[in-house]
Amino acid sequence: MTKWLSREEQAAWRAWISASRLLNQKLSEDLEESHSITLSDYEILAWLSEAPDQRMRMSELAKYSLVSRSRLTHQIARLEAAGLVTRKACSVDGRGLYAHLTKRGFSKLEKAAPDHVKSVRKHLVDVLPPNEFSALGAACEKISAHLKL
Repeated sequence: MTKWLSREEQAAWRAWISASRLLNQKLSEDLEESHSITLSDYEILAWLSEAPDQRMRMSELAKYSLVSRSRLTHQIARLEAAGLVTRKACSVDGRGLYAHLTKRGFSKLEKAAPDHVKSVRKHLVDVLPPNEFSALGAACEKISAHLKL
């Protein structure tokens, strides 16, 4: 038997959907307006910047960025056309590809990062008092841990 959501649970669920979609949309709009990259592009550049030698296997990058391999392939192709990343065959086994952050890509990320942080602060962090922001983080960690099982 289905345990339906209560009125309060339904309201919270819909608020979560709305807030998460609107926040991602706004963060992406801010990046596009100021730096001509999307939030997804920024996340890819950030992951690559933090990786050893600023490169990752495409399969690993898809896992970290929470997108399908085919979607990542299209996104990397766009970033490659813009000169922000390159793709290279894995020399170890020759089967996979590495995405590698270029100097231009790192520069784009460095320029975008301060504005992105301002946007995150404006649209999320500073909207909540510290205790609510901390509770939000804790709740999201629980949800993420559950979903990664």
